[in-house]
Amino acid sequence: MSFPKPGQAVRGSTTGRPIMALLDLLGRRWSLRVLWELHQAPASFRELQSRCAGLSPSVLNTRLNELREARLLENGAQGYQLSRQGLELIEQCLPLAQWAEGWSASLSAHAEN
Repeated sequence: MSFPKPGQAVRGSTTGRPIMALLDLLGRRWSLRVLWELHQAPASFRELQSRCAGLSPSVLNTRLNELREARLLENGAQGYQLSRQGLELIEQCLPLAQWAEGWSASLSAHAEN
């Protein structure tokens, strides 16, 4: 299986736009979680599977292969780790995570009223 590539039709889009390929890749089960866990610290296969409780070895293997092929992670001395591009991606996502915290708080406040 290959990862979604810019310039090709992907799930939900036939345009081939890079953002659509990225969203398809990140929208696959466990992709974001794997990247997020590796942002915390590099990990071996078993450690990463443990951090992602409920993730089967076959799905983890598939995601690792896709994310490595997409050059978002690489093998390092301590196991799997984010590549330079993977780290840049997570850094770009951090403002979105902060926004989501505020959004969650506003939803909770609205539900209390």
